[in-house]
Amino acid sequence: MGTVISLTVPAGAVPGIAGDGERELDATAAAVERVFARADETFSLYRPDSEASRLARGELSLRDSSAGMRDRYAEALSWRLMTEGSFSPERPDGVLDLSGIIKGHAIGQAGEALRSRGMTDWCLNAGGDVLVMGSPVPDSGASWAAGVVDPLDRSALLSAYGLGGPGTRRALATSGSAERGDHIWTAGCCGVEFAQVSVAAADIVTADVLATAIVAGGTAMLHRATDGWDVDVLAVRRTGELLATPGFRA
Repeated sequence: MGTVISLTVPAGAVPGIAGDGERELDATAAAVERVFARADETFSLYRPDSEASRLARGELSLRDSSAGMRDRYAEALSWRLMTEGSFSPERPDGVLDLSGIIKGHAIGQAGEALRSRGMTDWCLNAGGDVLVMGSPVPDSGASWAAGVVDPLDRSALLSAYGLGGPGTRRALATSGSAERGDHIWTAGCCGVEFAQVSVAAADIVTADVLATAIVAGGTAMLHRATDGWDVDVLAVRRTGELLATPGFRA
């Protein structure tokens, strides 16, 4: 996926036989890596041998693609309807590009892999999109603090948002041009309004999709997202002006 993935586990939070924690942690990290590798092999448009690349070249039809590909496409279509076109599974040239939804799914599946191995306290970060479980201090109820970088000054933080702990929001996703340049197509006529948008939600797919949709759809989509979903949003205009829901203002 062309991104850095990190897993943070508090000391003493690795299950297993006493003295065997390091081996278990290595096996857990390998399980997470396999999840992202499988997603990359299927959906990456940067890999010429992937299923997505074969679809883009016309060597494979969507009807003949894998069930996983068709399921994610159907889900992306439903998000296009819910966001009134601000999120789309196709590029302007018509090429199917599910990257706006696949990273969130991969993060969620990696979280399931962690839970299946008995991990109850962890923080998973994939390219700035974060999913957590439990607490950085096991059994304390403390939240994980996820920082949001200033898109106009990458050495500074705009905000820290508490994920997990006593709250229901376990996911934070950020979209914009600060890291990868302009790579999101706008739904309007006047260019990208926001330099960066961060969305906190109960699940990572919702956070990831809505962050992308707000960048693409501008203020209208920002209002639609905050009215229609239980989320917190921090949006940074290109001028540096901040728009924030109460969760971020706190």
